[in-house]
Amino acid sequence: MSTHSRHKPETMLGEAVARFEEFFIALLLGMMVVLTFVNVVLRYVFNESLIWGLEVVLVLFAWLVLFGISHAFRITAHLGVDAVVNIMPPRGQRTMGIIAGVLCIIYAALLMKGAWDYYAPFAGLDATSGRWFPTGFEDSRDQAWYETDQIPMLDLLRWLEPLVNQGESYEKMPRLVVYLMLPLGCLLLLIRVIEATVGVINGHHDSLIVSHEAEDQVDDLSGTHHDDPYYKKD
Repeated sequence: MSTHSRHKPETMLGEAVARFEEFFIALLLGMMVVLTFVNVVLRYVFNESLIWGLEVVLVLFAWLVLFGISHAFRITAHLGVDAVVNIMPPRGQRTMGIIAGVLCIIYAALLMKGAWDYYAPFAGLDATSGRWFPTGFEDSRDQAWYETDQIPMLDLLRWLEPLVNQGESYEKMPRLVVYLMLPLGCLLLLIRVIEATVGVINGHHDSLIVSHEAEDQVDDLSGTHHDDPYYKKD
């Protein structure tokens, strides 16, 4: 069975996806930092502010978290307690990893249903019926006209008005845009958990979480090794 190591894409498509995910996460972080910095300068230097800046930063942070959860599953970066798992034989560790993966898939599926049911009315769509798992669709109160508090509407998104808002103009950014990451993030999470579980089943990964041996992870990321003559362990 393979050991924990830094994620390395095996195909050109995998490499492209990995680079895009890293770029998107860096973009969200960069936008949050720039907006926060600009707002601080405007407030304390010019006694002004971007009235919509804080709301945009909150939205970007939510997008970062939801997107980052699935990305962390992809690169096996989630932390976990594996003290019990590590005392088991290899076959038991693999079995526990598969069980954990199945439970995560069920949980991600429940999150996906809840995310869709919450988002659908804001997009003028129908939520699913069924308490735990979708059994169909049921009529939902149209909430596509709901807007954010301060975020200005972008002209490049005006095509949404005749599509979901009966031709009425949006004064502010509709919530269906900023809430889009909720179902999208949960869908990505479900896909990534399935991929990670398949990897455990096929023996490509030990588990869904990063090893508790933090020193090994730091060494792997920094490029140092225990056989390095300059490496010393206290």
